[in-house]
Amino acid sequence: MTLTADAVAQHERDRSAQNVTDLIELIEAVRDNAARLLSGVPHPPASLRLRAGAVAVELEWPPAGADRPAPPSALNGAAENAAGERASSPPPVREEDGLFPVPSPSVGVFYRAPEPDAAPFVSVGDTVARGQQVGIVEVMKLMLPVEADRAGRVAEIVARDGAEVEYGEPLLLLADPAGR
Repeated sequence: MTLTADAVAQHERDRSAQNVTDLIELIEAVRDNAARLLSGVPHPPASLRLRAGAVAVELEWPPAGADRPAPPSALNGAAENAAGERASSPPPVREEDGLFPVPSPSVGVFYRAPEPDAAPFVSVGDTVARGQQVGIVEVMKLMLPVEADRAGRVAEIVARDGAEVEYGEPLLLLADPAGR
């Protein structure tokens, strides 16, 4: 069997494309594992290091109390009104009210759109399917998709675009798609 230069070049391109595909899959697996690990902790650790083959992800957070603004939820909880009473936080969402929260998968920054100036993933009144992406939470330059865990109609967008959010914090409220 005789191989031509073109055949050898094509074989090398095919191997290179497969290597790139394999590397992308490995990076995505590391990213997904990092997201899963982070979603199970109440606050970010000092650092997180994951390695799989040639791919390594290292994340570090500033120490508690470092020069970092408090998240809006902390500011709201510490606010006092003119009478000197603590401001009350909004009542928790109850499924009995016919609204179902879509929680944040992690501590981070919530974005409604895939990039600045792009249309948001969803708007109030949109109908969403289970598993549909409705936003993004950025954690140390890692973009975690926010997906609806049930079908429904977007009744309210609770978190503002670009807001710091906590793990489990409601980002959107879904109503029954039939509009009960």
